[in-house]
Amino acid sequence: MSESVASVPDWPGLETTVGDMEVLRRSAERFGELGILLPTFEELTDPARIAPEVTAALLDVDPDDAHPLNLFRVHWRNDASRRKVVSVPGHVVLPPEMTGVGSPIVVMLGDRFPMIGAHKVLATYGCLAPRIITGRFDPTSDRAVWPSTGNYCRGGIAVSRLMGSRGVAVLPEGMSQERFDWLKAWVQAKEDIVATPGTESNVKEIYDRCAVLARDPDNVIFNQFSEFGNHLAHYQVTGTALEAVFEHVHAQRPGSRLAAFVSATGSAGTLGAGDYLAERYGSKVVAVEAVECPTMLYNGFGEHNIQGIGDKHIPFIHNVYHTDVVVGVSDKATDSLAVAFNSKEGINHLSEAHGVADEVLSALEHFGLSSICNVIAAVKTAKLLGLGPDDVIVTVATDGAALYRSELRRIEARDYPDGFGRAEAAEALGRHLFGAGTDDTLETRQIDRARIFNLGYYTWVEQQGVSVERFEARRSQDFWRSIRQVLPVWDDLIRDFNARSGVTVG
Repeated sequence: MSESVASVPDWPGLETTVGDMEVLRRSAERFGELGILLPTFEELTDPARIAPEVTAALLDVDPDDAHPLNLFRVHWRNDASRRKVVSVPGHVVLPPEMTGVGSPIVVMLGDRFPMIGAHKVLATYGCLAPRIITGRFDPTSDRAVWPSTGNYCRGGIAVSRLMGSRGVAVLPEGMSQERFDWLKAWVQAKEDIVATPGTESNVKEIYDRCAVLARDPDNVIFNQFSEFGNHLAHYQVTGTALEAVFEHVHAQRPGSRLAAFVSATGSAGTLGAGDYLAERYGSKVVAVEAVECPTMLYNGFGEHNIQGIGDKHIPFIHNVYHTDVVVGVSDKATDSLAVAFNSKEGINHLSEAHGVADEVLSALEHFGLSSICNVIAAVKTAKLLGLGPDDVIVTVATDGAALYRSELRRIEARDYPDGFGRAEAAEALGRHLFGAGTDDTLETRQIDRARIFNLGYYTWVEQQGVSVERFEARRSQDFWRSIRQVLPVWDDLIRDFNARSGVTVG
């Protein structure tokens, strides 16, 4: 191990050496039997580096099949069919007539990922692959437990299955029916779906169930809120994808600058891409939460329906001291706009009253609840920071509307029992999109960052048993820079593992 890699903290999930050669041998043998080949993070960052024979073989693989080659599609550069690779990731530029602000808001589309139609499958690969290539997860006997509020556990189940192992999904019972329907079709046994009390905000209940599951030594908990592979995969793969999108937009808008990256916190994994962009462009990192559960803003608590942004705590992998702005968004806004974006009345109002182009309107089907949250937060950020036409804001659409059809029916029945007509569409769009203001926003000072960081103590030290020394180490940006050294080492270990398995394509 080189001196630079030796400086990486010796923490779970950051290992760069093989822990158990016998486990590694069994894993490679299993992969050889099942024909499983692992992509490197370099290949997921730039799919043009994927071997031509793999790219050719993928043309015959359905992106929604449980086929191991779909691991090579766990990136942002799939085309609309999700079968071929494009140089610029799929995205939509929301113009002023759509948002009411001068700044272009660029949304990268996450429903082009394979199998689950959401970008969380990247995070789960970033967590499981390093454990396998270092001999710390045995696919022949271990079970991968994926605690989540929906998409992460689906990604975990998909990646586990493609890697010849058994996965267990842990998620709140109140999440969308579409999530549970998908899980039922993918798990090995019905007991591999563990529903916990509550909805989006009930993260501690997930932790509590995982503590019980962890008593079985065959269960390996992949807690997305503390898995550094989640952060690192997004730092490199999502960060470079957003860079490519911005450079594409910049070429069409000479003189523009990247002003901010906006993302709901969730596990804070996606916020790692904000670190990447800030280092290259000096852009701000904007963390978003529900105002019904304003943990970062007000040390608050509560329940909400912005599915995909679990809260009531500060994730261990959130680089708090690199967070420049905190924005709160109400689930009333995301619920109402979800109905508007998926109704004829809402689309007609945006087209006829605001002149929004058809190509922008057709992209709205790619926005799930947390995606809409990110768009609203981007609008609020533009107003808070006084950004103009040359200030580009980038964000992501984690998943699409297809995951929320049951939620839309529930919202309409609850909020619009007399129907959602043109007047309701105009009111929803006017209040929650064009009327979004700078309420519940915070430009963080050092004292704000310290307060938010310190909130994590109660979860990670008092509840989860992390040492104070490890908790404190994450205040320093030197820590975050040091852990990125593991990525090229992991790639070397992946190449070595593939050689051990003996799998070839073509």
